[in-house]
Amino acid sequence: MTTPTPNPLRPARHWLSAMLLCLTGVLSSGVASASTDALVTTEWLAQNLDNKNVRVIEVSVNPGVYERAHIPGAVNLAWHTDLNDKVRRDIVGREVFESLLSKAGVTPDSTVVLYGDTNNWFAAWGAWVFDIYGVKNVKLLDGGRKKWEAENRVLNNRVPDVVASQYKVLRVNSQLRARLSDALAAAEGKGNAKLLDIRSPDEFSGKIFAPVGSQELTVRAGHIPGAANVAWGQAVNEDGTFKSAADLKKLYANAGIDGSKPVITYCRIGERSSHTWFALTKILGYNVKNYDGSWTEYGNAVGVPINNPSGTIWASK
Repeated sequence: MTTPTPNPLRPARHWLSAMLLCLTGVLSSGVASASTDALVTTEWLAQNLDNKNVRVIEVSVNPGVYERAHIPGAVNLAWHTDLNDKVRRDIVGREVFESLLSKAGVTPDSTVVLYGDTNNWFAAWGAWVFDIYGVKNVKLLDGGRKKWEAENRVLNNRVPDVVASQYKVLRVNSQLRARLSDALAAAEGKGNAKLLDIRSPDEFSGKIFAPVGSQELTVRAGHIPGAANVAWGQAVNEDGTFKSAADLKKLYANAGIDGSKPVITYCRIGERSSHTWFALTKILGYNVKNYDGSWTEYGNAVGVPINNPSGTIWASK
């Protein structure tokens, strides 16, 4: 019996076929493949606190949280005064942003880990701003302060000794940001973007104007016509970490958000919608813009349509 001569090209052919099959699957889906590269675990961060290439930045909203105690080495960026323009309602300007990152010691080679309170809402908002300004290798601490503290991991209240850099923004990606005109076009069916309202069902229906405990900021309640409603909290587990990519994909697909069309996320002031923007963009790879004007702008705008199933009227008794 003659032994067949091995074909040295067969393994390469098998490898090439597998690669082509994988590529075909990605292309046919119409969206980028799902990824969790934009997240780091509490375990990973605990093991990399002394890594000089890792810059940890806290973006919280509650006063005194950072000052009381923070992850060792973390620099504080205040959402209200650092990442927002102090004169206009806008994100921080380019030159100020460069100064902030220079003081934080961020370089083009840094791995930036953002985290914060209130389930990483404002840290995700920070990640969105960082993305607009083209900062590379930005991660979100999965679970944020909530998970770090629940695991009794190390905290201190010392201001870190940071070696300043000379950070420069090389590009600005304005395509990550939706404006009132974009939201109105979607509401009136003049664009192909899908609107996703991530507020609570009571806010979406117009039963309440703002979340419990938050100041009322609009004269009208309800939602933008045509918007789907998936409350941001459905995207996370009990410990504040994101659900799996498979579960997220199913969650949003049930509301008609499957990545086949561009998406515009919004909430009340843009922070909760940033959290959903992060899930859809960074984990599922969908094409998403965050509308940071959100309901405080749209709900106060003159001449724009709204849906208000609850029929609430501002200032009525």
